[in-house]
Amino acid sequence: MDMASLLTILAMAVVTYLTRISGYLVMRERHLGPRMTAALNAVPPAVLTAIIAPAVLSAGAAEAIAGALTAIAAFRLPLLLAVFVGVASLVVLRSVL
Repeated sequence: MDMASLLTILAMAVVTYLTRISGYLVMRERHLGPRMTAALNAVPPAVLTAIIAPAVLSAGAAEAIAGALTAIAAFRLPLLLAVFVGVASLVVLRSVL
Protein backbone atom coordinates (compact mmCIF):
# COMPACT_ATOMS: atom_id res chain seq x y z
CA MET A 1 0.00 0.00 0.00
CA ASP A 2 1.42 3.34 -0.97
CA MET A 3 1.51 6.42 1.26
CA ALA A 4 -1.24 8.24 -0.66
CA SER A 5 -3.67 5.37 -0.15
CA LEU A 6 -2.82 5.13 3.53
CA LEU A 7 -3.30 8.87 4.03
CA THR A 8 -6.59 8.75 2.15
CA ILE A 9 -7.87 5.94 4.36
CA LEU A 10 -6.77 7.76 7.50
CA ALA A 11 -8.37 11.00 6.34
CA MET A 12 -11.63 9.20 5.59
CA ALA A 13 -11.53 7.54 9.01
CA VAL A 14 -11.03 10.91 10.73
CA VAL A 15 -13.85 12.54 8.77
CA THR A 16 -16.17 9.61 9.49
CA TYR A 17 -15.37 9.79 13.19
CA LEU A 18 -15.93 13.56 13.25
CA THR A 19 -19.31 13.26 11.56
CA ARG A 20 -20.40 10.61 14.05
CA ILE A 21 -19.14 12.35 17.17
CA SER A 22 -20.43 15.78 16.11
CA GLY A 23 -24.06 14.67 16.46
CA TYR A 24 -23.38 13.52 20.00
CA LEU A 25 -21.52 16.70 20.89
CA VAL A 26 -24.23 18.98 19.48
CA MET A 27 -27.15 17.11 21.05
CA ARG A 28 -25.71 16.07 24.42
CA GLU A 29 -27.10 19.09 26.32
CA ARG A 30 -30.51 19.10 24.64
CA HIS A 31 -33.55 17.13 25.68
CA LEU A 32 -35.78 16.04 22.86
CA GLY A 33 -39.53 15.82 23.06
CA PRO A 34 -41.34 12.52 22.56
CA ARG A 35 -42.35 13.40 19.00
CA MET A 36 -38.79 14.24 17.98
CA THR A 37 -37.50 11.10 19.67
CA ALA A 38 -40.07 9.01 17.82
CA ALA A 39 -39.15 10.70 14.54
CA LEU A 40 -35.44 10.10 15.06
CA ASN A 41 -36.08 6.47 15.99
CA ALA A 42 -37.93 6.01 12.69
CA VAL A 43 -35.02 7.26 10.57
CA PRO A 44 -32.81 4.11 10.55
CA PRO A 45 -35.55 1.70 9.39
CA ALA A 46 -36.68 4.21 6.77
CA VAL A 47 -33.16 4.68 5.40
CA LEU A 48 -32.52 0.94 5.41
CA THR A 49 -35.78 0.31 3.59
CA ALA A 50 -34.99 3.01 1.03
CA ILE A 51 -31.65 1.36 0.33
CA ILE A 52 -32.78 -2.28 0.25
CA ALA A 53 -36.24 -2.10 -1.36
CA PRO A 54 -35.18 -0.92 -4.84
CA ALA A 55 -32.47 -3.57 -5.04
CA VAL A 56 -34.81 -6.35 -3.90
CA LEU A 57 -37.69 -5.33 -6.15
CA SER A 58 -35.57 -4.82 -9.28
CA ALA A 59 -33.53 -8.02 -9.01
CA GLY A 60 -36.23 -10.48 -10.05
CA ALA A 61 -39.29 -12.43 -8.95
CA ALA A 62 -37.41 -14.75 -6.57
CA GLU A 63 -35.76 -11.85 -4.80
CA ALA A 64 -39.02 -9.89 -4.54
CA ILE A 65 -40.91 -12.85 -3.08
CA ALA A 66 -38.05 -13.65 -0.69
CA GLY A 67 -37.97 -10.01 0.38
CA ALA A 68 -41.70 -10.07 1.10
CA LEU A 69 -41.37 -13.31 3.10
CA THR A 70 -38.48 -11.83 5.05
CA ALA A 71 -40.46 -8.69 5.83
CA ILE A 72 -43.37 -10.79 7.09
CA ALA A 73 -41.00 -12.94 9.15
CA ALA A 74 -39.34 -9.84 10.61
CA PHE A 75 -42.64 -8.79 12.18
CA ARG A 76 -43.16 -12.17 13.88
CA LEU A 77 -39.73 -13.67 14.52
CA PRO A 78 -36.44 -12.61 16.11
CA LEU A 79 -33.92 -11.01 13.76
CA LEU A 80 -31.73 -14.08 13.32
CA LEU A 81 -34.69 -16.26 12.37
CA ALA A 82 -35.95 -13.60 9.97
CA VAL A 83 -32.55 -13.57 8.27
CA PHE A 84 -32.64 -17.36 8.07
CA VAL A 85 -36.13 -17.25 6.54
CA GLY A 86 -34.92 -14.73 3.97
CA VAL A 87 -31.83 -16.68 2.96
CA ALA A 88 -33.64 -20.03 2.88
CA SER A 89 -36.56 -18.66 0.89
CA LEU A 90 -34.22 -17.00 -1.59
CA VAL A 91 -32.26 -20.22 -2.11
CA VAL A 92 -35.43 -22.24 -2.61
CA LEU A 93 -37.08 -19.66 -4.87
CA ARG A 94 -33.98 -19.26 -7.04
CA SER A 95 -33.85 -23.01 -7.60
CA VAL A 96 -37.59 -23.21 -8.36
CA LEU A 97 -38.10 -20.04 -10.44
